[in-house]
Amino acid sequence: MYKRSALSSSIAIAVALTSQYSLAQNEADASLEEVIVTGIRGSLTKALDMKRENTQIVDSIVAEDIGKFPDNNVVEALQRVSGVQVTDRGAGEVNTVSIRGLTDVTTTVNGRQIFTSTGRSVALADIPASLVAGVDVYKTRSASQIESGIAGQVDIKTQRPFNFDGSKVVVAARGTYQEQAEKTDPNLSALFSNRWETSAGEFGALLNVSFAQTNYRDQSVTPGAQVPFMTANAADGWVPFERIFPTDGRVTESPIWEGGLEEGLPATEGSTLTMNGEEIEYLLSRDAIFASDFTGKRERPAYNVAFQFAPNETSEYLFEAFYNGYRNESFNSLLFSFADWWGSLDPADEVVTYPGTNIVKERTVYNPYGFNSGDLTVSQTDSYVYALGGNWDIGDNLTLESEIVHQTSEYSSDFFAMRTDRVAHGIDVDFNSSGGVPAWAFIDNPETADVNEADLTDSAQWNVAELYDNGVEDKGTSTTFTVDGSYSLFNSFFTNIDFGTSYDVRTAQSANRDINGFLGQPLSSLDAGASYVTEDFYDGRADIPTTWVVPNGHYIYSHRDEFRDLYGFTTEENIEKLSLKTNFDIEETTTAVYVQTDFETELGNGTLGGQFGVRYVGSSADMSFFDNEDSSTADRSDSALLPSLVLKYDFANDFMARFAYTETLRRPAFGQLNSFIYYNESVTNTDGTANGGNPDLKPVESVNLDLSLEWYFAEGSALYGTLFQRNIEGFVFDSRQRVSYQGPDDTEASDYILSLPDNASNGELNGLELGLVYFPDNLPNALDGLGVQASYTMLDSSQDVPVFGADGELEKYLTRSMFGVSDNSYSVVVAYEKEKFSARLSFLARDNFLNNYEAAVFANPLGVYRKPEKSMDLQLSYDVTDDLMLTFDATNLTDEVFQSYYENPQTNNLGNAIYSRTFSLGLRYTY
Repeated sequence: MYKRSALSSSIAIAVALTSQYSLAQNEADASLEEVIVTGIRGSLTKALDMKRENTQIVDSIVAEDIGKFPDNNVVEALQRVSGVQVTDRGAGEVNTVSIRGLTDVTTTVNGRQIFTSTGRSVALADIPASLVAGVDVYKTRSASQIESGIAGQVDIKTQRPFNFDGSKVVVAARGTYQEQAEKTDPNLSALFSNRWETSAGEFGALLNVSFAQTNYRDQSVTPGAQVPFMTANAADGWVPFERIFPTDGRVTESPIWEGGLEEGLPATEGSTLTMNGEEIEYLLSRDAIFASDFTGKRERPAYNVAFQFAPNETSEYLFEAFYNGYRNESFNSLLFSFADWWGSLDPADEVVTYPGTNIVKERTVYNPYGFNSGDLTVSQTDSYVYALGGNWDIGDNLTLESEIVHQTSEYSSDFFAMRTDRVAHGIDVDFNSSGGVPAWAFIDNPETADVNEADLTDSAQWNVAELYDNGVEDKGTSTTFTVDGSYSLFNSFFTNIDFGTSYDVRTAQSANRDINGFLGQPLSSLDAGASYVTEDFYDGRADIPTTWVVPNGHYIYSHRDEFRDLYGFTTEENIEKLSLKTNFDIEETTTAVYVQTDFETELGNGTLGGQFGVRYVGSSADMSFFDNEDSSTADRSDSALLPSLVLKYDFANDFMARFAYTETLRRPAFGQLNSFIYYNESVTNTDGTANGGNPDLKPVESVNLDLSLEWYFAEGSALYGTLFQRNIEGFVFDSRQRVSYQGPDDTEASDYILSLPDNASNGELNGLELGLVYFPDNLPNALDGLGVQASYTMLDSSQDVPVFGADGELEKYLTRSMFGVSDNSYSVVVAYEKEKFSARLSFLARDNFLNNYEAAVFANPLGVYRKPEKSMDLQLSYDVTDDLMLTFDATNLTDEVFQSYYENPQTNNLGNAIYSRTFSLGLRYTY
């Protein structure tokens, strides 16, 4: 058992969470009214009722009707829950969920933990919304729940046949137009359910199927990272504006400068580097400028099958099968030009810096090397969950339930990319022309006026260079056996005792392949189908190239055997490199035992209740790692005793207060345990990067305090909020050191920046959540049915970030914000329902946040920030008849530009991306 961080006593009072839905946790005998919720107001009312009744602090979303989850996917719906933030918008959807700024979210379906291949969680966006009846977001955890996920737990509820009185059929179809892709995609689903009384008992069967397709287009423009250059007054032996690399034979100091500094190299005007004992002024300029046109098509087939059998009133049996699939083919058309060459200078061309800094804003570069790349990625995931279980009433006091669950999840991906290159005459570039967006244009050579060198679509100007042929295949399985019981204690302070155990065996295997080669002939010499021209790039929003030619990723992949022969990959020497090789093979066994009790008593004018429990969990793993012909083995184990306490006080009729103390943990990802080191050469003229794992990593542990207050001031209306604190120990953070390595195919050793993970960081997260659901009564007739759902989350985070020297030794700690945490986020939903019509307009916003650290090889500040993000969505529905509904949905109505930067958005701007607005028209028929 690991040491716990000291608990702060600063948490004061509270104010609660948002709405909660739960098909009432074990409600096999639920009636139709408990599941079917019609309309926006009805679903919010149901959620508030369940929130009020639950012991834990839980927020939920309820389907407004069978087959009608309130958004295009689960992630988009969750962003309206207080304390929940979303990010990583792209490929036609929002992808990542964080709870109170933390992304370590445990995902369960009907209480069963699920995962994708070798991961410990599943991408929520991979679960079709049409299969979802409701989603519970647990901010606290009881001893009976899975201990992992320091951010929280998201439990997805699917439908079961006993949820309905009799037969039920729901079919739905929707077409979604992706504005940037200029494509309309289908989203189809159907639910068939029935239940029958037989001589052997009651029997129910349900089938829910779904298919969703998305064509997408993401467009981004990005200036490269910063590196140092000579000024116009270069040192002896150097030329003006020559790039200064970390090591140079002309300089005795090594390295001359260090990349990956927290604040970057000094950027004030006149800053110097020590070179041969002298102080030499330098400039900071970008090494490159590039544009990406990322297009693709994604498909998600899914189904859920459920059979329920109740032979009598005291027992029930359930079999469920859940499948979700993922098919994705994405093509990246990349236009990349270096902006770091110092040859062929024209003294008339100015280098413009930002006032008071040594940071270059504008410059002209002659003879810059550049490349275009056509990259195709073809990925597939198939995940299956099978569950068989039952529950039994044994006497008047004891209930038992047991279940065995088996899962398999396989992921495969092929990456096939061809690069073409050339040396252009010149490039004019403004790294921040307007609002963080760069501008650049290629220059024709006046001495070759008969050649339009700025015509980036001329395939004869591009030389076919590298071909990259990579593949990945990951597989994960698990078998879980659980037994849970509850013993009722009548007429006692303690109302019941719950107990249980679980035993889980998890396997994870990962394999990959990697080969590359060089050709060297004009792109125009290949078949015409091998060329693809990107057009109408970035919607004319910037002064940048809007059209260029790249190798056609779809063509070269479909003719990959021919290109493998052309590049010599199929020779006897190389053929083995096309075969997958195992990276790791891990088997992990986890055992958990818990006991908890609920209690209730009268106190003053109210009722004090709650739950106290303790969970013991132990885990061990046998691990094998592989690197070419080498292999190694290791084992690891951990255990923890996790107490939990929730107090719930009902007072003054409509007021409720809660206090929760819980402990949770996160085990390291399987890939983080790999003991081998892998070396990656740089493609941007910097040091290479290397990374490995650490089989001795420990779980990250969190001690959690929550204090809430809830006011249910009217039917279907509530004001609530929570103060909370998370004390987190053992964050995994990478150490860094400079190493020299010579690979088997290298002629000499090169420098690499090696990153290795360790439990080297701790953190603290404090925050406040506020939520409101309000449908006023007695409004004028035209406004009757108007309501609002709003939430606000304020977060204050700190993390001890270790700083390592070039030799990998820990030098000091810095304190800064946690990754992914916005100080403030907001959600306002205006809803309106009137007879057959309903509407919902949603606005969401979050402050800027530290997203990640850059590779530690550049001179700019290490942290990459995201600018404030916002979105506006609209949903309309109309009941044509009691059985037929028409719907209209629109997302990203304000057509936002999503941007990132290094520390300072004015001088250190970075990414600029535009994503599709979507417009959907659909119908749903129920009978």
